Amino acid sequence: MYALPPGRERSLLWLLALTQFTLIMDFMVMMPLGPQIMHAFEIGPAAFATAVSTYSWCSGLSGLFAATYIDRFDRRRLLLAVYALFALSNLACAGATSFPMLLAARAFAGITGGVLGSVVMAIVTDVIPVARRGAATGVIMTAFSLAAIAGVPAGVVLGAHFGWSAPFWLLVALSVLVWLGCSRAVPQLAEHLVHHAPPLAEVLPALRRLLTYPRHLKAFALTFAMMLSHMLVVPFISPVLVANHGVPPAQLSWIYMAGGGATFFTSRAIGRLADRYGRRRVFRVFGVVSMLPVLLVTHLPDLPFAVFIVFFAFFMVAMSGRMVPMQALVTTVPGPSQRGAFLSANSAVQALGTGCGAWLGGLLLSQGAAGQILGYGTNGWLAVALLAVALLWVSHVKGAAEGQAAPAQEKPEWIGEA
Repeated sequence: MYALPPGRERSLLWLLALTQFTLIMDFMVMMPLGPQIMHAFEIGPAAFATAVSTYSWCSGLSGLFAATYIDRFDRRRLLLAVYALFALSNLACAGATSFPMLLAARAFAGITGGVLGSVVMAIVTDVIPVARRGAATGVIMTAFSLAAIAGVPAGVVLGAHFGWSAPFWLLVALSVLVWLGCSRAVPQLAEHLVHHAPPLAEVLPALRRLLTYPRHLKAFALTFAMMLSHMLVVPFISPVLVANHGVPPAQLSWIYMAGGGATFFTSRAIGRLADRYGRRRVFRVFGVVSMLPVLLVTHLPDLPFAVFIVFFAFFMVAMSGRMVPMQALVTTVPGPSQRGAFLSANSAVQALGTGCGAWLGGLLLSQGAAGQILGYGTNGWLAVALLAVALLWVSHVKGAAEGQAAPAQEKPEWIGEA
């Protein structure tokens, strides 16, 4: 465990949060840019969904396999090297002149983003004592709200006025600034190298055991189903609003600001409800509540834009309201010695579910003769059906305290918590 002065520790945490902010913005900003990207490259909803899902698939796989080598390098050097590659991937996105080039750049961004997310959490684990790690993780998690409230709306405005590539130029500039800050604030973190990392012959079987342990599999299935349901709907809201309802792209920023602002205030309250009344119960309540806004947004009539802003805030609160207790429940599944490895694997499953949902959602959509997007209602019904399955399945997801712990020989200690 490394001991940093309080001031330097705070600076480090906020720089890591800004690193996460650029990662999240990089993924989230693609969705509201859908109308411009589809127009610029003359592609349909299915091709656009492939661009969204490519990032998630590559991020999930790279994050999962990062566990096999992340402990073999100095954290600082690995962070700076991978973050530099992440900045280059956004430069490639901004400069893409064809759809295959954009796909390749998004795959590159996903690979670097998946590894970078793992490195950030490894640094937090190395530097912050267990007693203060929850608060430190909360600082890192503010990146999600900041991306929704500020990052994505800024990207939407830039995309509307200067073209779809403008947000990626902004990300390049932000990444360079954060990289410079990290190069000054992140200390050398090589203490873990004193303990020789096990060979791949031991690491890979441990990873396989982690992924196939029955209690873990049930949690992974819940995570995958929820992300599949979520991404059947969310990536296509902006393209449908622009193509079917005539909303100007520049006004989309107000929608994301309303949704991000609402969840910023409600997510913590929902978390407290989950602690008080039970994670499964709150998950089921918000799961049922979210069915109506999912069906409404996928069968949306023409409404005044101000009404839709209010509705979208409610939609995002309902959607996040089911994710908060689910994530809290999933963290109880592994035993203490397996928590770090399990959560890394669960993040990878979440990314893979995100990619599959966006890809499948795009396949179900088509374009009409006038450019309108058809078939979005089918996405809504399928999303609700998957959610119903998840609401039934959640009773099978048990915490470590509710069942027997994993056998000692199945504990992948090569990636356990500090």
